[in-house]
Amino acid sequence: MRAITFNSPGDASVLHLEERVIPSPGSHEVLIRVIAAGVNRPDIFQRKGRYPAPSGIVQDIPGLEVSGVIESTGVSVSRWQSGQEVCALVAGGGYAEYVTAHEGCCLPVPKGISTRDAAALPEALFTVWHNVFQRGGLKAGQNIFIYGGSGGIGSMAIQLSRLSGAIPFTMTGSVEKAAFCSSLGVEKVCNSNHVKLIEDPGENSMDVILDCLGGDYIESNLTILKPDGRLVFINAMDGRRPELDIMKVMQKRLFITGSTLRSRSYEFKSTLAKDILDHAYPLLEDSRFKNMVHHVFPLEEASEAHRLMESRDFFGKIILKM
Repeated sequence: MRAITFNSPGDASVLHLEERVIPSPGSHEVLIRVIAAGVNRPDIFQRKGRYPAPSGIVQDIPGLEVSGVIESTGVSVSRWQSGQEVCALVAGGGYAEYVTAHEGCCLPVPKGISTRDAAALPEALFTVWHNVFQRGGLKAGQNIFIYGGSGGIGSMAIQLSRLSGAIPFTMTGSVEKAAFCSSLGVEKVCNSNHVKLIEDPGENSMDVILDCLGGDYIESNLTILKPDGRLVFINAMDGRRPELDIMKVMQKRLFITGSTLRSRSYEFKSTLAKDILDHAYPLLEDSRFKNMVHHVFPLEEASEAHRLMESRDFFGKIILKM
């Protein structure tokens, strides 16, 4: 099979095409003939040597989400059969023509979404559902502020929030990205200056914040959260060690949490997948849900896909097609 790999950490140019042996599924795994693979920021961190795959997972083939057709199943797999179309969350190895996935990390392709474009769903869907709705406890009628609303996770968070009856806000750095977020149903696009966030959307205005930046935005976050608000971190691209006003956290009874997904157990991911199927899929299959795929590259152009993601000059999701 063809696969995108790298021999040593570096910039996007280290990614290259190689022939690899098709993997064999374990007892609780399925082998997927990949139609498309999603490109995510952890793939870039892995390529740079800053985010290795978990033990036992291929280390030199990035890729955390795929869509395709089940080619074969392990001896203990009961739910899935050869020939079924799925999208799947994987711990690595997705930039290849075949990949194995734990049976509990697979989901059917949602109605109204093509099998190719379903590759854009798993990473954002698992991340948003767990952090916004489970950890953040977002409810209908509540306000949520979403950083990076024009990206893959942000565009998923905006749409699921709006379709669930919540009110999403975001910020962007360009007119084009603001227009894109508005097309997804965001209530308002706010100024990207962390100091001005205190004025717009304003103090005590948000029930939940989904933050991928960290850094200096922590003070604005604590100010715009309502009492008993929830601040959920999913990345810290602008800094991991900001100053924290603990007294403000105490006075407003704020909840600060966060999570990573890749290293979680298959049992956790399987339970999360079931909750997603039961509660998030009706939102995905709503006719108002918009396709998140905006950039498609052939597998052999993975380097260009990484450069685009690193530039931050993109909308929605980036995928690689086989």
